[in-house]
Order: sequence, then C-alpha cells, then structure tokens
Amino acid sequence: MAATAAPAETYRIATYAAPLSRDGPGLLLRDLRKGGDAQIAAIADVIATVSPDVILLTDFDYDLDGRALWRFSRVLADAGARYDHQFAMRPNTGVPTGLDIDGDGYTGDARDAQGYGRFNGDGGMAILSRIPIDADHVDDLSGLLWRDLRGAVLPAVDGIPFLNQAVQDVQRLSTTGHWIVPFTPEGGKVFTLMAWSATPPVFDGPEDRNGLRNRDELRLWENTLDDADRAHFIVAGNANLDPLDGQGDAAAMAAFLGRSGIQDPKPRSAGALGAADADHRGDPALDTADWPDDGPGNLRVSYVLPSVDWQVADAGVFWPEGGLAAGAHHLVWVDIAR
Repeated sequence: MAATAAPAETYRIATYAAPLSRDGPGLLLRDLRKGGDAQIAAIADVIATVSPDVILLTDFDYDLDGRALWRFSRVLADAGARYDHQFAMRPNTGVPTGLDIDGDGYTGDARDAQGYGRFNGDGGMAILSRIPIDADHVDDLSGLLWRDLRGAVLPAVDGIPFLNQAVQDVQRLSTTGHWIVPFTPEGGKVFTLMAWSATPPVFDGPEDRNGLRNRDELRLWENTLDDADRAHFIVAGNANLDPLDGQGDAAAMAAFLGRSGIQDPKPRSAGALGAADADHRGDPALDTADWPDDGPGNLRVSYVLPSVDWQVADAGVFWPEGGLAAGAHHLVWVDIAR
C-alpha cells in the first residue's frame, strides 16, 4: 500500500497599506474603542473577506503597549477574522532628531524626524497572524544609519552634500522600519517575513532626498539577500515604487522583481484593470494603489514576494470592480506552500 503524502504547509500572506493612522497619538485607539468608524469597518471587512494567515499593515499608528493593535484584532474577530498573534515595534516615523533634517531652517516638524511623522509612532507597521511569531528573534535593521548602508547614495546639490555631517551622524535609512520576523507554525518549519514600508520618492527638491532614500531602502534588502543564504522567506510591504510608472527609480524595482532568489507572483485584480491609466506603461491589472489621475494615478507599490523555494498557489489584489474600498491602497495577497 502506497504511503499517503503529508499535506503541504499552505499560507496566505498579505500586505495592506490601510489608512489606520490618525492626526495625533492615541486617536486611533480612541476611534477603535468608540466604534462606528466607517473606514475602520470597511478595512476590517476587506481583511476578513481575504482572510490571510499573516497580514502586514504598513500605515498603523504605534503605541507602546500595543493597545490599538490589540483592539483592532478584536474588531477583526467580530468581522470573522481572528488573529491571536500581534507584533509591532516602535517605527522610525516621528522619532525626533533635534536637527533640521530637511534644510528648511526649522527643527521639530514632521520632516525633521527620523522618518516623516507628526508624532512618535505615526503610521508605523504592524503584523497580525494566525501563526505564532518568534518575537524574541526578530532581526530589526531599522537603526542602520543611511550613510552606513553599503552602496548608499546620499543626496547632494551641485556636488555639495545636502545632509551635513551632524545629520549624517544620526539619520537612519529606514523611514518606518526593516524587520526580519520569524514565524513558528505548530508542526511546521520556521519561515521569515522581511517587512518594510518605504518613503514616497517625492515631496523633496532638486537634491532628490526622498527618491534616493526610497532607492536605498530597497537596496538594504538587496544587500541582506546578497550577504546570506536564506530559505523560505517572504519580502512584503509598501515599496512606494512601481517598476515602470510614477516617480522614483523604477529600474531598481524592476531589477529587484527579477532577482534569481525571489519570485514575483504578479497579483492581479479586475478592479485595477478597469481603472487603467491610459498613459501608463505597466500592466494596469497589477496596480495596487488608486491615486488621482492628475497626480501619480494608479501604481503598483505594495508587494508580497516569496523566495523561490515556495510554491505559489494563487495571488491577487483585493480590488473588485465597484466593490469594497477603504482608501487609496488595496490589499495584496499570495498563497504559498511547501
């Protein structure tokens, strides 16, 4: 009698730049406690509909005790999506530097923080999971100084560094964070999520500070993958970079998607296809964000990229035609097995 093959470990991994940031500290928790917020309800419905096993949220306000994240997990449970495991670390967003980072002659505003932020923890990252998270062995790369990144390209104007020495001595590379998070499935093998949320490559001047930083935030993952053999990982988050359209170093994103160690499942949606921008070069069905046509338009900026040792079973972007939406960004998901 032939032996029966053991069932493969199959997981749905997602990332979502859902607008779960507010104008001040504690306001997200206030809104979650109060209830009745239509946007929060719509976001919860999107997540419950897709029902990922692991989801990375890339615009979620951080608080020290994780109360907002825990409260949001209760909202999701009420919507039919239970997540017993939550993880977040203090992001670089809103962390004060005491310096005039953006060179406007003032200190203490949102652009003078380590990452743009109106308050400490503004628009951070958070993970919700049905799979246990090994929080004690997370590799946090968020403290790396920009100047110390191998291959870093710092902004300059007419050959003069835009960031003075004092700024270079404190300026971190990560706008929000770069985390390598291990997951420990019961009865399964450990895998890791490489999570990040990069700065938009706009809102700067001729020095191209944000464009260069956005590129180097991706370069950190390139260096990380070059420096060590890694198995069963997933790179996920908001790169704020399209491989063909929009501003920023599109060629860098295209090259990353073509790396030999990762695979691009090319998640698609009917909604994105139906909302195509006539002047864009990329496949519109792959877009993940819907911005005004007189602005950046629709772009592919959020990614879930498994390593090549995973089998990709399915993938998509939750962007139904005329369907549920809760902001400019749409949830991206990939089903993987081993």
